Amino acid sequence: MNTPKGDKKTLLVALGGNALIRKGQQGTIEQQFDNLRVPVRQIARLSQDYRVIVTHGNGPQVGNLLLMQEACRDLPRLPLEILVAQTEGQIGYMIESTLDEELMALGVEFQPLVSLITYVVVDQHDPAFDNPTKPIGPGYSEEQARRLPYPTVKTAKGYRRVVASPEPVTVVEKREIKKLIDMDFIVICCGGGGIPVIRRGRAFNGVDAVIDKDLASVRLAGEVGVDIFLIATDVPGVMLDFGTPRQRLVPRMSVSESRRYEKQGHFPPGSMLPKIEAARRFVRTAGRRALITSVDAITDAIAGKAGTEFTAD
Repeated sequence: MNTPKGDKKTLLVALGGNALIRKGQQGTIEQQFDNLRVPVRQIARLSQDYRVIVTHGNGPQVGNLLLMQEACRDLPRLPLEILVAQTEGQIGYMIESTLDEELMALGVEFQPLVSLITYVVVDQHDPAFDNPTKPIGPGYSEEQARRLPYPTVKTAKGYRRVVASPEPVTVVEKREIKKLIDMDFIVICCGGGGIPVIRRGRAFNGVDAVIDKDLASVRLAGEVGVDIFLIATDVPGVMLDFGTPRQRLVPRMSVSESRRYEKQGHFPPGSMLPKIEAARRFVRTAGRRALITSVDAITDAIAGKAGTEFTAD
């Protein structure tokens, strides 16, 4: 049964990169569209009862663009902000077209959709600019890395370019997004964390950085008044002792419990700590529902049957 438009709560679904490319896949366009149908089919159903915002990652896609630049040295280089904008358009189109098909399959005659290229303001004095930590792009040998014109860091994939990942301050298009969801549009935005920009007077200038998609999503959630904040990823929820025979899902977790588990070393660097931080920020500031679940179980998580739900202390 569809919920009347005026009674709908607002749901933000933050899709991880695995929503498009699963582990072990080459990442062809055909694979990405097939993978998208799993979460998007659920989002289409949920849109009948919720106002919906969809945000998404772009790690593999922006990495591929960087690899193309490295392989095609005769072409002029594009700055990272432009590559992020390109992936926002690319993935936004893929989500929107897949969502339109799934809505038609449900018999929905008309549901307004929009993909929005999104700016996210960062502080030019953020200490992250002095300590770049985010690896992006292809892997290189140690010898190749020494010849590169930018800093690198050693990872499991080789030496990779490292860039700053500053905190999101505000989403520039928050007013437009709020108006659109109030008009019952499904809004796809903040792709890859949004295009990082700094203010110069009344203008915005792009910077060579990437913003964590989940932290940008929770910033937007607070600015437009989201009721349910859901992060969809490649595991069932928050796991303790992850990757060991003792690993186990925690169905409910308070903010203080999550901090205790973090101190105990359950969420090391490279784990889902940014997702956990985003979820607890939402609970702490908005006091509403925050969930982490798999892309296969979005609907079940909202029904309280899957994933991890965060609670206030």
